[in-house]
Amino acid sequence: MPMPDKQPEFLDVAGTAIALRRQRGAAPGVVWLGGYKSDMLGTKAETLAAWAGRQGRAFLRHDYSGHGESGGAFADGTISTWLAQSLAVFRRFSEGRQVLVGSSMGAWIALRMAQELRKAGEDRLAGLVLLAPAPDFTAELVEPQLTDRQKKALAENGYFEEPSEYSDQPYIYTRALIEDGRKNLVMTGPIDTHCPVNILQGLADPDVPPAHALKLASLLPADDVTLSLIPQGDHRLSRPQDLEMLLGAVEAMVERAA
Repeated sequence: MPMPDKQPEFLDVAGTAIALRRQRGAAPGVVWLGGYKSDMLGTKAETLAAWAGRQGRAFLRHDYSGHGESGGAFADGTISTWLAQSLAVFRRFSEGRQVLVGSSMGAWIALRMAQELRKAGEDRLAGLVLLAPAPDFTAELVEPQLTDRQKKALAENGYFEEPSEYSDQPYIYTRALIEDGRKNLVMTGPIDTHCPVNILQGLADPDVPPAHALKLASLLPADDVTLSLIPQGDHRLSRPQDLEMLLGAVEAMVERAA
């Protein structure tokens, strides 16, 4: 994976230094929103950055607090916290129409951003591209599967840990994250994003079942949603053929909005 050729910039959001990288270029721009415990230097983000560079397209990415190069502790993070940081970076460092590309938890952040921007009268979204989307994952995917041991750890310690297939460090799920997640649910009824949505979902995803993407698609306006199911695709969607599909989806969304 190529290393970035410059140091990140930082934006202070509620006292936490949020690291970001931006490439200036044409609108509509592309904004990357990573997943839970992912950072902005992952394969998909770097692939998009290289594509944007070739296209002369604006590209913006950041690390949530407790992730990557940003300050703050991971265990202190909640959806509301990471949403506020994402909105702050978006508003400060992007101009004009933007395509949000959200991976896993980043898809949840993207959908909440669409709601908050619309509420504020900011009609700047040209489209959403959602990879292995995990909106409402705390309520839909974590809470129903909690074991007695995990429930006890949440009650007594305020968190529980689980091994991660993607990192040496365990995933940490806090009581605050789960409780805050209930305040940010988007899959409780029809979701009107006021922009087209393209969902890419692997059929071999062990973390976010394809049924979750199907449920999400069913809540979006039928004439403005595309759902692509990828055989043998896992949660990362980082194989060469997956990255090709990602670039194709983003390019089509950008061209549609240009």
